[in-house]
Amino acid sequence: MSEERVVLCGANAYEQKYYFNEAFDKIPESIKDELHIICVLFTEEVGGVFTIVFEEDGSVSMETNADEDDIYYDEISSGLLISEIRRKRQELFEALQLYYRVFILKEDVSALLDELEES
Repeated sequence: MSEERVVLCGANAYEQKYYFNEAFDKIPESIKDELHIICVLFTEEVGGVFTIVFEEDGSVSMETNADEDDIYYDEISSGLLISEIRRKRQELFEALQLYYRVFILKEDVSALLDELEES
């Protein structure tokens, strides 16, 4: 795993815990709440550990894994659920990516907006 990747949040079904990276405390509460719900519901449905990560380029990734001996973890369902979350929450992830690129990576806002208009 590259050192440039940064975990935004995650949930662990084994420990029944949720984690939010305090470095992103300035994200609005409504978005934090939505992320919390996404993570916890994912682990409730599929099990294992689920994390939302910022990649080096600012894009947002979702990852899941499970203990080797976890017979309840469903790898196929986890992949399908990640695809569904990405599709249904596309605007949320685009906004998070923009936030990260502007406030953390300190990229030029006008260049990013031009880039968004082109896509």
